[in-house]
Amino acid sequence: MTLTLAGILAESAGRYPDRTAVVLGTERVSYRELWEQTRRYAAALAEQGVGPGDRVAVLLPNVPDFPRVYYAVLSLGAVVVPVHGLLVAREIAYLLRDSGARLLVTGGPLLAQGRPAAAEVGIPVVTVMNGATAPDGDGPETAVDRRAASLDPVDALVGREPQDEAVILYTSGTTGFPKGAMLTQLNMTMNAWVTANSVIDLRPDDVILGCLPLFHSFGQTCAMNAGFLAGSTLVLMPRFDGAGALALLSTERVSVFMGVPTMYIGLLAAARQVPDGPPALWLRKAVSGGASLPRAVLESFGETFGADVYEGYGLSETSPVATFNQEIFGRQPGTVGRPVWGTEARIAAADVEGRIEFLPVGEVGEVVLRGHHIFAGYLNKPEATAAVLIDGWFRTGDLGTLADDGFLTIVDRKKDLILRGGFNVYPREVEEVLATHPGIAQVAVIGVPDATHGEEICAVVVPRPADDGADGELEEAAVITWARERMGGHKYPRRVEFVTELPLGPSGKVLKRELIARRSAAESAGG
Repeated sequence: MTLTLAGILAESAGRYPDRTAVVLGTERVSYRELWEQTRRYAAALAEQGVGPGDRVAVLLPNVPDFPRVYYAVLSLGAVVVPVHGLLVAREIAYLLRDSGARLLVTGGPLLAQGRPAAAEVGIPVVTVMNGATAPDGDGPETAVDRRAASLDPVDALVGREPQDEAVILYTSGTTGFPKGAMLTQLNMTMNAWVTANSVIDLRPDDVILGCLPLFHSFGQTCAMNAGFLAGSTLVLMPRFDGAGALALLSTERVSVFMGVPTMYIGLLAAARQVPDGPPALWLRKAVSGGASLPRAVLESFGETFGADVYEGYGLSETSPVATFNQEIFGRQPGTVGRPVWGTEARIAAADVEGRIEFLPVGEVGEVVLRGHHIFAGYLNKPEATAAVLIDGWFRTGDLGTLADDGFLTIVDRKKDLILRGGFNVYPREVEEVLATHPGIAQVAVIGVPDATHGEEICAVVVPRPADDGADGELEEAAVITWARERMGGHKYPRRVEFVTELPLGPSGKVLKRELIARRSAAESAGG
């Protein structure tokens, strides 16, 4: 049996040859054109020695060259290693070395960090994006896109086995060095198929706003792979901003919006700046993932844009879609829905190591998953793999509850739990309440050392600016008083700190350990 993720684009090029596959500004590429260009890129990469099983690192923004390179690598039977576009050379070098990448494909401004990283590891760099090079001038790299224009397209896909690697996705590394999650051809292809046909119900006439980074699992599977499988149009946005996204929703007649919570917050802020309200829109569905979406934001988005938000849950290790609010089961705001087709979710004792001990319905514990979407393990890290793949289940590290009707609610990350005076406090629950404060744009709740209670609750707040409807300047005492009136005495924050922005990972999750590290460094410097 053979199976290749590249077949997604190949099949849709045959089914929907004249439909627009990708849009970027004035550039519009049909499925027929995209597949032919992809096969020419494959020919150029084959000249560089890329073949079955080779790992190829891809450092590109949301431009049409991303899917061209992505599916070109896969069509040769090679493995894609997407690289986060905001990493610096030292961090990129770690990923290149750890993955054993044969070469790095990059271009434009990202070449400035990619070139020295590849040089440090000792692998070649090839460029795309119209042969663009770094601002410091031309380098010795081969321009794949220029070379591809003079080559014949490869005429066949290299067959792969379902268990063969397709993509290696690196985790955000908030607890140490990033780990490479090995996703198989079956993992990625099935997750795209289930997402398109059973979860989001994508259609050939859908237009998807591609503002999620394609190097990350959410954008890669849900927007690109699932979108192309359905024959939809992907409108790319290299860098998200609320006003720009709002304009694209209207001008491109976007029907499906996919984003992380910060994007929803940005869109709502942009809509509030339009005197007569947002322009005419064609949205039929909005999808949120990557991090918990505050209920206040979810409800405000529905009221403002007239589209229901369907929240889901997953991790890089789960390809990523694991559970989702699905139309067939109904939508339950505040939950991350039910397990997707072919997936099981259970709750296990979080403090029991080395085995899975299931808990009764309704109890809080660690979310464990199994199904076609579970990764093959962490590259070069057998001990880390053994710690999370136990008895056929994947331990997610997330705390949650499962209801009788199968709906899953994520309570928090296991490692983010705050223990104050012997009471468990879940930061997400506190954040949900604080997010309803009219003067708060974003908030993250962390635990900080306390001599009396062991840990104290600290809210790190991004205030809403005055031109976005804020009523006066926020003060710590006022926020604490407001919170105390709305939650239990062991839950409300006793400390509030104000920042201009929160540190975010590639999926839009707040990097709470970075907040804690910053706070510790500031306290050390102060005394």
